[in-house]
Amino acid sequence: MRGSSHLAIGLITGVAVAGLVPGIPFSLPGIALAGFSSLAPDLDHPDSRLSKRLGFTQNYVRWAFAAGALLLAAYAYLQLRPGSEQRLYYTVALAFGLIGVGMQGGSARRLALLFTGLGTVVAGLYTEQLWLSLLGTFVALAPFTSHRSWTHTIWATALWTYIGYLADQHLGWHGVALFAGSGYASHLVADSLTKAGVRWFLPLWDYSFKIPLISTGSATGNMLEIAICAGYGLLVLGLVIGRMGF
Repeated sequence: MRGSSHLAIGLITGVAVAGLVPGIPFSLPGIALAGFSSLAPDLDHPDSRLSKRLGFTQNYVRWAFAAGALLLAAYAYLQLRPGSEQRLYYTVALAFGLIGVGMQGGSARRLALLFTGLGTVVAGLYTEQLWLSLLGTFVALAPFTSHRSWTHTIWATALWTYIGYLADQHLGWHGVALFAGSGYASHLVADSLTKAGVRWFLPLWDYSFKIPLISTGSATGNMLEIAICAGYGLLVLGLVIGRMGF
């Protein structure tokens, strides 16, 4: 399913949580969190909507490798005498330069996400916020897994919900876990409507759960996605209005 459809379904799910769950206040940030969470499972794909947004530093990563190559080469030329050690530094500098030049698209984005995640982990450790460190770990590791593998499981959904729970405890923002968890789960449910399906219980069970309605990327599939989003939105809107007593 396309990222735009996942985002729409996640936002609608956030509205459902805000408008239908007793004790959860109607919250625009909560709805936005559900939308963000609905995109999180696809961090395992370098061309996904969220990967592109969080991987905005990819060009800086390439320049960092190039700068590292220049610094190593300069150090070898200025500080080392000709010999095996200097040749080793030149070789490493050349490798850094080639990596920087060779990184394009997905590979650069994966490294950018790795650095973004690690930076978030450090921020969490510095501020003593476990949820922030766990979030950074997720962002750092997800891009290096195969698509629709562990990020598309019930275990990842539970982890994401737990991160929301910890954030709730630390920030005092009631409902974070529910907004985060339901938004994340909406992605897996939506992908279960595609022909590829979702292996919810990987690695314990490699069975792919699916109701093969949607062929992602096809004209028919795109129209069906729009219809599903519209139908889901109307259903939630009707339930919310009914609960409000109009």
